[in-house]
Amino acid sequence: MTHAPDRRVPDSIPKTWVDRAPEPIRPYLRLARYDRPIGFWLLAIPCWMGLALARVPEGLAWSDLWLAVLFGIGAVAMRGAGCTYNDIVDRDLDAQVARTADRPLAAGTVSLRRAWIFLVAQCLVGLAVLIQLPPLAILTGLAALVLVAGYPFMKRITWWPQAWLGLTFNWGIPVAYVAVAGGFDLAVALLYAAAVFWTLGYDTIYACQDKEDDALVGVKSSARALGPNAKGGVAGFYVLTAALALAAGFAGGASPVFLIGAALFAAHLGWQAVRLDPEDGALCLAIFKSNREAGLLLVLAYGLGAIPAS
Repeated sequence: MTHAPDRRVPDSIPKTWVDRAPEPIRPYLRLARYDRPIGFWLLAIPCWMGLALARVPEGLAWSDLWLAVLFGIGAVAMRGAGCTYNDIVDRDLDAQVARTADRPLAAGTVSLRRAWIFLVAQCLVGLAVLIQLPPLAILTGLAALVLVAGYPFMKRITWWPQAWLGLTFNWGIPVAYVAVAGGFDLAVALLYAAAVFWTLGYDTIYACQDKEDDALVGVKSSARALGPNAKGGVAGFYVLTAALALAAGFAGGASPVFLIGAALFAAHLGWQAVRLDPEDGALCLAIFKSNREAGLLLVLAYGLGAIPAS
């Protein structure tokens, strides 16, 4: 069966290595969003947050580097798998939206059957990473499948699919925390809640790009729900994020130096909220992508919090 030629997706980073990859594999790389690496970061960073927070009581260890690498590999595999699954479910909707019409399934550059095979292959890589962890962490990781399976349908059901994405994208926090700490406590619950509001904020910013197209095809989003109040809504989500992240550090017993990183994280979120113009699509995309730096600042904060005070 012949497929349409490879197409670049509008919000891909220009001239990435994906554009230079052999043509037969290029559509699969686009399907897994290798041309849009911000998603890999936003899935890996919560894992690293959970890892760093879990180490607060006893300090970071060299073995944590191996765990951080494992979580990074798992994030790449599972984000690619999640995007593939999302595009399988949304292929008809994507074809009706300007920003997504060139995605491989919507554009016909990858067949449905091959997309399913590619999805299974990526899931097997994620499973190979997961089984390196302790049993409770494995069970915690498998529980995320319910969230992942439901996510593509949320935009058809609720005005707040971004909240479901927050629950899904940040599941690495409890997985990583349990892998190190051996159980759950208040600190990890607070951090998970903080990350859910963080995602609700940054994905609302992202959704502002698609408000008109989403309205035309009947797709719901927090950006559409908030309407003219999107800027204030994002600010509110970010205030809750910063407050809960701070509370998580204190609950975990972080040393006072943690406050340096926490302040930088809060300042970055404040900068995003002030700068945001929901009607400027290019600016929304740039601010959305800056959340890589924001998230790394919170990882730094908990890393600093693991340094003994004396």
